[in-house]
Amino acid sequence: MIDDSKRMGACPPVPLLLAALVALAVAPHQVRAGTGEGQSDFGGVGLMQTPTARMMEVGRLDFSISRTEPYRRYNLFLQPLDWVELGLSYTQVENRPYGTVAEDRDLIDKSGDLKLRLLQENRYRPQVAVGFRDLGGTTLFGAEYLVASKRWNDFDFSLGVGWGYLGGQDDLGSPARVFGERYEDRPGRAGGSDGGEPALSAMFRGPAAVFGGVEYQTPLEPLQLMVEYEGNDYQSEPQENQQDQDSRFNLGARWRLNDHMALTVGWQRGNTGMVGLSLGANLAELTQVKEDPPPADVGQPAAEIPAQWQPLVGALNDNAGLVVQDIHRDGDEIIVTARPQRFRDLRESEARANRLLHHHLPAGIDTFTYRWQERGVAVRETRHDRALFVAAARSVYEEAPYLEDRQVVDPPPAVSGERLHRSGRGGFSSALRPGIEQNFGGPDGYLYQVFLSLDMEYQFRPSTWVTGALGLTLADNLDKYEYIADSDLPRVRTYIGDYLSESRTAIGVLQLNQTGRLGQDWYVMGYGGLLESMYAGVGGEILYRPLGSPLAVGLDVNRVRQRGFARDFQLRDYEAWTGHLTAYWDTGLQDIHARVSAGRYLAEDWGVTVDLSREFASGVRMGAWATETEARDDFGEGSFDKGIYLSFPFDSFFTRSSRDRANIAWRPLTRDGGAMLQRQETLFDVTQERR
Repeated sequence: MIDDSKRMGACPPVPLLLAALVALAVAPHQVRAGTGEGQSDFGGVGLMQTPTARMMEVGRLDFSISRTEPYRRYNLFLQPLDWVELGLSYTQVENRPYGTVAEDRDLIDKSGDLKLRLLQENRYRPQVAVGFRDLGGTTLFGAEYLVASKRWNDFDFSLGVGWGYLGGQDDLGSPARVFGERYEDRPGRAGGSDGGEPALSAMFRGPAAVFGGVEYQTPLEPLQLMVEYEGNDYQSEPQENQQDQDSRFNLGARWRLNDHMALTVGWQRGNTGMVGLSLGANLAELTQVKEDPPPADVGQPAAEIPAQWQPLVGALNDNAGLVVQDIHRDGDEIIVTARPQRFRDLRESEARANRLLHHHLPAGIDTFTYRWQERGVAVRETRHDRALFVAAARSVYEEAPYLEDRQVVDPPPAVSGERLHRSGRGGFSSALRPGIEQNFGGPDGYLYQVFLSLDMEYQFRPSTWVTGALGLTLADNLDKYEYIADSDLPRVRTYIGDYLSESRTAIGVLQLNQTGRLGQDWYVMGYGGLLESMYAGVGGEILYRPLGSPLAVGLDVNRVRQRGFARDFQLRDYEAWTGHLTAYWDTGLQDIHARVSAGRYLAEDWGVTVDLSREFASGVRMGAWATETEARDDFGEGSFDKGIYLSFPFDSFFTRSSRDRANIAWRPLTRDGGAMLQRQETLFDVTQERR
């Protein structure tokens, strides 16, 4: 006998569906600030338990925390493209232990989420998206969905179909069964016992359910109200953690404290309270008013070549950000060999330097050429017609001829002409900076170490230098560290807690480096010493990178040995060969940069790493990577290495221009498989001005 009462209880009320369908079909497209922008309990734009088809602003990052007993969720989401939302999530299950190896600690589930916009909203058409929850984790909360969203004045309606965790109510049976009987049933929790593998074989299979809701922008601008109808029945929860559900309707309110922070409260399952907090910012729009010295006046030419070059060299450094190495004259051309130091855009440095050269040099000099070097290797030359520049500097109407004439060329092997000035070679420099080391997602919970690092460098000559870093721990919680996870690979990274806790002072790096240029498009670098916090050794890299080409190819080979836990000069027994062949590609598609590395990792496993990133006009770079190696089942929890990262230019935060950057990466779990040597500098970064 069919239980009709249960079947009817699982179906959404007909009036709700009709109202939602009408709204999606005919509602006028009218955007209201704040509507459809909030973070869901699971992270990513949504209502509470259910996603919507909405996306964040391009370049936005949001971190959110939510708690609905017995789940506490921590989410980090990025919007690198207007049609792609991706994120990492951690779910702490408060009433289940991590496992038999850590019964006194709560279970922590890691996941990677992805949402793709399929259609953009217009007056008659809703916005449509497809999404995947727990795509790269244990799939304990794995789900796929199709959802549409449509605005109507102060309301934002959403209606969707969900599978997996979003489809437990089984409103629709298995819609995909039309493609074959295999879609009738959904396999059990996919992803393997260790998790991490995308559950491709389970996607869009098995029962599906309807979900949806509406968000209302109240007359009180910071406040939005939400009602949602969810598809989960909470009777197939992970770890047999079934929850009572008195209603499929959830109620919520979101209060936007400001453009960067929002507080959400709700009543879910008809019997459980919810609270959440989100913090976010649009990194693509980061900017800072600069207090750099103003560009010099164009002025009048000097009467003759300077008798003393040091005043001009000092001005080029202070005002234009050039570290001058040589100045040559070849007929009517002045050639300045220099390293860029301050401005991210070389055009800014060159424009400022042109003004200074015009003021300090006689009228017989017609061309200003800048031979740009990084780490002692020439990467490009830029030639400026003096007369055209002066005309453009004095009138915006003359800019076009000047810009059309400006030439960026491959630097010749040697500089021609007479050397007029040579700066001193070598020298010592140092800087004190704060830093943090962290490890999270494992049974030992979140581990951190805050430290100060004294970074030092001595240059024997531009192409030969020694770098060193000495660290001092300021604060940590490493007393909680205890490695209790499984790994059948050599422990090349999972000793991280031992390294962080062994000593309050440590040598981070002490490395000798040498660069060279083998030909017009070929660069080489060798290095040796204490290469990173965990490994010492020697290695080399060669890079082929034509000027202005979207493609480059590099190869690095390294022989390394594991360092002692105190991070002094002692070494452990483990040794390995590691290296990769890497292809770099500026795709030309929405500023996406791709790099693919194939080779041998620290645990002597062979595999491939795919890294996709996008750099915005602000200089902020967003990216994600995934590594698959032959380790597979030996990898342990997580199954393969993956993560997301951000790279911030200091220029976006400080009032003085800078070319320095800070990098932050989040990976769900630190494991031994797919582990790369963390090299300080690569030739691709050294030659970035060949873009």
